[in-house]
Amino acid sequence: MISPQNRISQQPCYPLLNAQIRAFLDAQAAALRLSVQDCRLSCEIALDLQMWGNQSIEDIWPDATNSGAAGKALKQQIMKQLRLSWEGLKSELNSYPADTSAAKVSLASKPLTIEKDKIGMGRCPVASPRTLCCNLQTLDAVDNCGYGCSYCSIQSFFDGKQISFDQDFTKKLSKLTLDPEQIYHIGTGQSSDSLMWGNSHGVQDALIDFARANPNVILELKTKSANVSHLLRSQAPRNIICTWSLNTPILIRHEEHGTASLDKRLDAARRVADAGHIIGFHFHPIIHYDNWREDYSAVVEELTARFSVDEVALVSMGTLTYIKSVMREIRRKAIPSQILKMPMVNADGKLSYPDEIKLSMFRHVYDSFSDIWKESVFYYICMENQRFWKPVFGFDYASNDEFESTMKNSYLAKIAASALR
Repeated sequence: MISPQNRISQQPCYPLLNAQIRAFLDAQAAALRLSVQDCRLSCEIALDLQMWGNQSIEDIWPDATNSGAAGKALKQQIMKQLRLSWEGLKSELNSYPADTSAAKVSLASKPLTIEKDKIGMGRCPVASPRTLCCNLQTLDAVDNCGYGCSYCSIQSFFDGKQISFDQDFTKKLSKLTLDPEQIYHIGTGQSSDSLMWGNSHGVQDALIDFARANPNVILELKTKSANVSHLLRSQAPRNIICTWSLNTPILIRHEEHGTASLDKRLDAARRVADAGHIIGFHFHPIIHYDNWREDYSAVVEELTARFSVDEVALVSMGTLTYIKSVMREIRRKAIPSQILKMPMVNADGKLSYPDEIKLSMFRHVYDSFSDIWKESVFYYICMENQRFWKPVFGFDYASNDEFESTMKNSYLAKIAASALR
């Protein structure tokens, strides 16, 4: 029979805890004869608190000495109170220090060149019948992301921090045959950041040539970088749309490690728009914390002051949505982060904020834009159930196909108008 001490030490989160917390859990596991399930929960709670940085599991461990319970009843009482305390902390608004004391996170290792059997072309990996989806097609130009965003889902799809370039990507992409009668919306930001690598391994030249050879393709390059120099030097065709994921400065500093600052992202977008390209912005993920309303309003104010509606094709919104494998990867990194300090409920098969929090965030960001922006720019909610659309926008789409068609037509109209300026 496995001893309680061995049960606790075999949990995946246990080695990531500091020595004092491990010793504390060892003692509790032995005294209460914790089950494997109890050990797993205790270690997860301990690691979450260690990552959040304000308290430890010792601070919230229930004192049941005067409860009158004993044995199995005492253990059940302690574990129930521990879980309730943990859930209560997750329901409190996060608060980030205003200084620059954010943790420095090691980013991905040096990229490798590999041989792949075929080009990575498919549907958006998070598409689901439970969400209203734009049917984006994806193109894997690079495997894995080089940034260190604490909430990253991309890194859970690949092996560790290793970045991989397909050595024959250019050749494969040049041979890709598309239906000339069909309009394609293809994005490269689902397997890596689209622009952070520049033209490393000739990837950007290959994408530019592909867009130029296929004017029926809307090629979206999604990024958190400011690396636009090669794209601008190459006189890329107008059917390439560069889009930036935006967040508040304090969240960029504490949760989006290694990425360009908000100012640098907007400066890069300004350079691309000045070159005549249509651009777009993604408020994704919107994160709930103590100053979220004021901070996101300030981002929208800065955005609308620097760009005109004629230059912007889209603004999307989304928030934190997890599957268990992503949560395991976040905990495995064990970096200082409050990203899992949030109330989580079942959200169409995943874990996310309760609906009322999502609606308040989506409505606030959307309502921060003026009426002219709402009339002239394509807005959408990404990776969410259709039930959010009418309360936020006042309308929705009957199907994914209708959503996709309306989006493509809106983007094409902006691209055509930009060519006339």
